[in-house]
Amino acid sequence: MVSPSAKEIFIQGITKDGRTFRPSDWAERLAGVMCSFRPGGPQPGSHLNYSPWCVPTVVNGVKCVVVNSDLRDAEPMAWDFCLNFAKDNNLQVVEACLVPDAQASEVKPSPSKASR
Repeated sequence: MVSPSAKEIFIQGITKDGRTFRPSDWAERLAGVMCSFRPGGPQPGSHLNYSPWCVPTVVNGVKCVVVNSDLRDAEPMAWDFCLNFAKDNNLQVVEACLVPDAQASEVKPSPSKASR
C-alpha cells in the first residue's frame, strides 16, 4: 500500500520473491505507455519522450520506473494503472525520492582571465 503523502514511488524490476522481471525493456514500455500524461496534457510530439511523471531509470543495477504523485493528482486512473501493473506482476514498490547525481549538480568554475 502506498501512503497518500508519498511524493514518488519506485516500481522496481524485481519480483517480491527476488526474481528479475522480464522482459528486460519493461520499464521503457511502461513509461512509454504513460508518455501522454504530462503537465498541460498531451502535446504534439509528446509521444516521443517520457512524461516527467513516469520515468524509467536504473538504481543500483535494478531497472525501475519512478512515478511522481503529480500523476495521481492529474490523472488518478493513470496512477492506478501503474500501481496495478506492479501488483499484477508481483513487483516491489517503494516510496522514495530521486536525488540527482552529484556530478550533474556540481557547478563547474568558469575559466578566469588569469589562467589564459
